[in-house]
Amino acid sequence: MNLKKMIDLDNPFRLLYHKLRAVMANIIYGFPSKDMIIIGVTGTNWKTTTSNIIAKGLQNAWKKVFMFSTVNVIIDDTEFTNETKMTSPDAFELQRLLKIAKWKWCEVAIIETASHGIKMHRNWGIQYDMAVLTNITQDHLDLHKTMDDYVHTKLELFKNLIRNARKPNIKKTAIINTESNYKELFLEETYDVLYAYGNWDKSNLRAVNVVQSFNWMSFEVIWAWMRMNINTGLFWEFNVQNILATIWVFMSFGLKPDEIEKALKTVWGVPGRMEEVKNLEWYKIIIDYAHTDDALENILSTIKSLDWVNNIYTVFGATGDRDKTKRPIMWEVVSRLSDFVILTQDDDYTEKTEEIIKDVIPGIERKEWNWFWVIPDRKEAIRTALVTAKENDVIVITGKWDEHIMVTNEGHIKWHDKDVVNEILHEIDQHKVI
Repeated sequence: MNLKKMIDLDNPFRLLYHKLRAVMANIIYGFPSKDMIIIGVTGTNWKTTTSNIIAKGLQNAWKKVFMFSTVNVIIDDTEFTNETKMTSPDAFELQRLLKIAKWKWCEVAIIETASHGIKMHRNWGIQYDMAVLTNITQDHLDLHKTMDDYVHTKLELFKNLIRNARKPNIKKTAIINTESNYKELFLEETYDVLYAYGNWDKSNLRAVNVVQSFNWMSFEVIWAWMRMNINTGLFWEFNVQNILATIWVFMSFGLKPDEIEKALKTVWGVPGRMEEVKNLEWYKIIIDYAHTDDALENILSTIKSLDWVNNIYTVFGATGDRDKTKRPIMWEVVSRLSDFVILTQDDDYTEKTEEIIKDVIPGIERKEWNWFWVIPDRKEAIRTALVTAKENDVIVITGKWDEHIMVTNEGHIKWHDKDVVNEILHEIDQHKVI
């Protein structure tokens, strides 16, 4: 029997254990966050993309940056893959990396801050100066049990801005997406500076005239009496919100509009976040992390809105040992917005793939073989999509993003969706009759 499975995630003794570890880690590494400007990015979706846009934009503005995200880690001019499969790593690892960043003279740290990290005290002792809220939808109820606990756990990041020690000439700043659920709770808190963005009437930063294609996007940003023109390779419309959040961060650092435009112009996508896999076929292949109903809704509805798209194939699974209540909700979104659905394996952890699939499909009218297949083997599921899709179709492979392992009942195995796609594409190309 797995001892961890026997102890609830929110067991008080378990939480105390993690807090003591965080206290020890801060003491051992000397509270390195006190010597940097710390930006926390939280939300159900878009944390990784927003963190990367902020980090790479600030690098373009000649700032020395540290960043920890679900996908990647940046320390000054070095970038490497986050192999932990965790948004919020163990406190010792995070403090160790912050210490290295301090030695490298990094002046800004962008930390993707998940509710797990806050609840489990992994971020304890980090002296945040700025907090960004991207959005909130249902997730992680395996830990939080209720949406109220989930939301208020994220709210703690913002409450702690004022509670944390002040650094010379640094204002405690909150940046809130006014299109997010529960925004009122975050807007009601006290900060030195509050910035709001989105298309709500109380937002003081908005985007208009959005024009996008499959590899670029442009729009105007309006605040007060000023306008700014943004041209970017981040070409999906929901990235507009991520860019608006980033612009407020840049303005907090004193960047002028022309500097912001220049900093954003050369920022491209994040691996595994709406990443296109180039191929010689006549269809498009997109790999994305989407693992909530809101993320799936945003991605699939955006693709569906493109005039040239014929059919959408979605390869989709649910993660084991995680919030089971969201599984059928995710499936409803995928079924509604996809023409073809292939239900398959994601990370199983201690659950069985077949049992996870059973949790996903109840109550949905679409039956198997009605443009819907259950193929537990993920490689065969991807292969089915690749050999079935036609010209101007879009294949969306969700859940695994840029991960390089898959967690099965037997343990970790080497896995990378993009590598698997390229391998199958090579096989298809080899068997073509010319």
